[in-house]
Amino acid sequence: MSGRGWVFALLLLASVAGAAAEPVASVRVAFDRDGVTATRAEGMADIAAQRAITADDPVRVASISKLVVAIGVLRLVEAGTLDLDADVSDLLGWTLRHPQWPDVPITLRLLLSHRSGLTDGAGYWQVPLGEELAPLLDDPRAWDAQHPPGDFFRYANLNFPLVAAAMERATGERFDLLMDRLVLAPLDIAGCYNWDACDAATAARAVVLYDEARKPVRDDHGGAKPACNVIVAADGDCDLALWRAGANGATFSPQGGLRISANGLAKIGRLLLGDGEVDGVRLLAPGSVRMLLAPVWTSAPGNGVGHEEDTGDGQARAFFCRYGLATQTLATPLPQCGDDPFGDGIARVGHAGDAYGLKSGLWIDREAGTGVAYFATGVATTDPGARSAFSAIEEQLAAGED
Repeated sequence: MSGRGWVFALLLLASVAGAAAEPVASVRVAFDRDGVTATRAEGMADIAAQRAITADDPVRVASISKLVVAIGVLRLVEAGTLDLDADVSDLLGWTLRHPQWPDVPITLRLLLSHRSGLTDGAGYWQVPLGEELAPLLDDPRAWDAQHPPGDFFRYANLNFPLVAAAMERATGERFDLLMDRLVLAPLDIAGCYNWDACDAATAARAVVLYDEARKPVRDDHGGAKPACNVIVAADGDCDLALWRAGANGATFSPQGGLRISANGLAKIGRLLLGDGEVDGVRLLAPGSVRMLLAPVWTSAPGNGVGHEEDTGDGQARAFFCRYGLATQTLATPLPQCGDDPFGDGIARVGHAGDAYGLKSGLWIDREAGTGVAYFATGVATTDPGARSAFSAIEEQLAAGED
């Protein structure tokens, strides 16, 4: 290769590397109690199709899914169908107990607030269709060997398949359809947990998730609804007739599988700003919203793990410092805490999401009556923020920075 050719090749590599540092897509929606106040959408929902992103395109929002599950749980609590403080074993149909503390009941309140004693060490999502989740809890790695259920905080996705199983057993309804009935349909949100409950038009607008090398890793469906959207049965079968209420609460990914647009997330945020009511629809009583958002755990020496254990290694400051019922409170004024991506000290409440090259957030300032929903795809996992334990792109999207 000539000298000029080498120069061209190096410039091309530098250009590709620089492009890869930017998200594939990013969306930010600001809102108040009355509606959306500002929208910014940049990049591609689907690179292969050259389809530009919009704030109405559904994306897998990762752990913000948990917050929406908690809204569904509280609707069932208000209806008298669930009890946050009852032994969840009575609903599951089998005994859920920490093997080292078998006399301590595990409740929905403990599961929703990550104080159940569970970990993700044995996995949480991989149980095939038609099989049961319960045997996974026989693995010692599923449990924190040092702390009983109660006060110790350890973020574990496994909590939420158990919540979903309890919801199914209490109602007899399939989790994804139940969440549509309880939350999404009443709010006129086109979304679903995994894809089966979404219509073809919604699925056609799916945001493809990419890793930082721009390789598709989720929801690359070519504009069509996926033929199968669950972990298939051992024989490869994907017939949802194999579903049985409560057998495997992980089937529809309650911990992270909600597909919803940024505008849909904004409506969830407006619901919380409105004390359970949005656009004339009352979904929760004000007391339920206060209970949902209030921290039940606050970081103190020795009382919890301040990060998600598969993503938080090496963090100097804690990502989690205050946590409620699937809600995170930001800007905790403690020296060990790095939970203020906005950088303004305001105690916003909501939840973050992080999976498959996506970063997402839904945060409300109840005092000001404002909020923001955002996500970015194709995000580098090694790009830390400057002022918090959040990533650089989360800090930029949270504060509305360019």
